[in-house]
Amino acid sequence: MTLEQLIQALTPDVYENLKRAVELGRWADGRPLLEGQRELCIEAIIHYETLHDVPAEQRVGYMEGGCKSAEKDDDVQTLTLH
Repeated sequence: MTLEQLIQALTPDVYENLKRAVELGRWADGRPLLEGQRELCIEAIIHYETLHDVPAEQRVGYMEGGCKSAEKDDDVQTLTLH
């Protein structure tokens, strides 16, 4: 199963449970969310929101008006990945 197939199979309830686990740092049964699990959950949440066209203002990490620190871009540097 590919990541895209897995994300397509997620139900809205599972999506909400993933968001809640990341928010609280623990699973619904109280077990702590490990660092690797947190990263995977966040990745799944982002892919779910993209795949299901969740409006930007409802997505995890949305900041109304954008980041205020980005207004002053005196030190803008281009990052090139090889």
